[in-house]
Amino acid sequence: MSDEASLEPPLEPVSRSRRLVAEALGTAMLLAVVVGSGIMGERLAGGNEAVALLANTLATGAGLTVLIVVFGPLSGAHFNPAVTLVFALRREIGAGLAAAYALAQAVGGIAGVWAAHAMFAEPVWQMSAKLRAGPSQVFSEAVATFGLIVTILGCVRLRPAFTPMAVGLYITAAYWFAASTSFANPAVTLARSLSDTFAGIAPASAPGFVAGQLAGALIAAGLMAWLLPTRRA
Repeated sequence: MSDEASLEPPLEPVSRSRRLVAEALGTAMLLAVVVGSGIMGERLAGGNEAVALLANTLATGAGLTVLIVVFGPLSGAHFNPAVTLVFALRREIGAGLAAAYALAQAVGGIAGVWAAHAMFAEPVWQMSAKLRAGPSQVFSEAVATFGLIVTILGCVRLRPAFTPMAVGLYITAAYWFAASTSFANPAVTLARSLSDTFAGIAPASAPGFVAGQLAGALIAAGLMAWLLPTRRA
């Protein structure tokens, strides 16, 4: 079993502490983009939710692409416990490091939400009242996360240099084709439950989202293991 989780070979060995900082910082910056652009979009859209969502989408897709390029060689740029779980199941990251990644992602995500609130003079501590409930929302999260994992595993295997762009483009599309607007990430779901803004999700809706995300990730991992079997020497 290897603890090497990078999407591409690192330029030099990366210590465990640096990987964890990269995951926490990258996830924090991602949530600052998601929540901050949601606040900005809503304030400038004059009540037009489609325009606000478009602004939120473009900022998120662009920001995610850049963050993967920057942090991919350090930690793999997972920023997502579902992605980390899949890499752990594939034995490309050890169980202990995977658990540490998930914790770093959760802490970083919350910090990013609080940073976004501070930038827009919002109360730092909030709880979302935005319900996103129902079977269709949970199914949307399963589908969105399934597609994300397929995108990542397919690109890592077949077109590794294109992975950052592919993931950014996929999330940009999934904001619009998924009824849930594609959280596709348990850490993002947790963090956004602490923001009563455009990008928020009520804590009561979060468990269903996380269940859908994990289910979608596991199904995608199983399918891709069959579709793209590991090469044997």
